[in-house]
Amino acid sequence: MSRVGKKIIEIPADVTVTIEGNVITVKGSKGELTSTFNEEMTYKQEDNSLEVVRPSDSKEHKTVHGTTRALIANMIEGVSKGFEKNLELIGVGYRAQMQGKNIILNVGYSHPVEIHAEDEITLSVEKNTKVKVEGISKERVGAIASYIRSIRPPEPYKGKGIRYEGEHVRRKEGKTGK
Repeated sequence: MSRVGKKIIEIPADVTVTIEGNVITVKGSKGELTSTFNEEMTYKQEDNSLEVVRPSDSKEHKTVHGTTRALIANMIEGVSKGFEKNLELIGVGYRAQMQGKNIILNVGYSHPVEIHAEDEITLSVEKNTKVKVEGISKERVGAIASYIRSIRPPEPYKGKGIRYEGEHVRRKEGKTGK
């Protein structure tokens, strides 16, 4: 049995979960998320807990069971606490600046790169070299942080580029002369 799937999800006091068939809506202090899940799964909600139950032990149901539970838990955590990803700009002259809700990146290209903020996502810059992506949807926060990193991924020779905070970049040795 799925170890993740059989865990019961604790619902904080300030979060309300509404289940209508296979559509689950979660409302909290930070916002509201709605998602559609597999209609074969059943959801048992009691006082301040939620359990995802699969109908059988078939391979298809086992694969969906843990994933469904994890996605619902992430929705609940997102509307109560929120998610954030921090990025670092490493390189001479690499910097970021805010322009309204958007961010302008100068990362070694001949032109600045502009990143537009989505509705539920908050972008912020600290010390011109640190970018913070915050939001209630773990999927969207991760996708936007990944997009920002892909603009100039860290290269292995000098380590320059945009990387996640705390990310280790394996360094390579440069060319050696004869």
